[in-house]
Amino acid sequence: MAKSKLVKANEKIAEKVTTGYKKIEEGTVRGFTKISDTFIDQFLTREGESVEEAKCRLNEEQRQREENRKRV
Repeated sequence: MAKSKLVKANEKIAEKVTTGYKKIEEGTVRGFTKISDTFIDQFLTREGESVEEAKCRLNEEQRQREENRKRV
C-alpha cells in the first residue's frame, strides 16, 4: 500500500526533529562535562592527581558519606 504524501512528510519532519534534538542534547552534555572537568581540575584535584582520579575519589567519598548517613 502506498504511503500518502502527508505520512511521508510527517516522517521526514519527525526525523529532522529527532536529529536536531540529539545534536542539542550531545552539545549540552559535552559542554557540561567540559565545565565540570575544568572545575574539578582547578578546585578539587590534589597534587599530581588527574581529573579522572579526582572524580573517582570524590564518588567514593560521596558513597561513604551516604553509607554513614544510613547507619545513623
